[in-house]
Amino acid sequence: MKFKAILLTGRSLKQGMGKELSKVSEKYMESVSICEVHPKDAEELGLKEGDSIRITTQFGSIVVKCNPSQNIDKPGIIFIPYGPYANMIMGPDTDSTGMPSFKGLSAEVEPAPGERVLNVKELLSQHLRR
Repeated sequence: MKFKAILLTGRSLKQGMGKELSKVSEKYMESVSICEVHPKDAEELGLKEGDSIRITTQFGSIVVKCNPSQNIDKPGIIFIPYGPYANMIMGPDTDSTGMPSFKGLSAEVEPAPGERVLNVKELLSQHLRR
């Protein structure tokens, strides 16, 4: 089972705190390898906090940890903090602005039981093999 969603990305407080330590710190990596989903969406898919979920866009697919969150206003919206995981599923086009659009991308969300979140080295290695 899966659902269609609108993907938003941006800065998060936990990401900012982790980045102050180092972009290669465990705290930073944990903060950017999550996807916030509306609690109703998580419940409908049988997901709990920390479960692995697959996010797929027209540009790629990643596995991150589910984070049911009251910060998400309504079902069908998901949020991934800026970072290497979000970058793997965003488009490269900048429309001459120098910055890709990190808001409003169509995505699919589905449980990924038994799949683990790759560390950044594994994530980049997998991406470079494409």
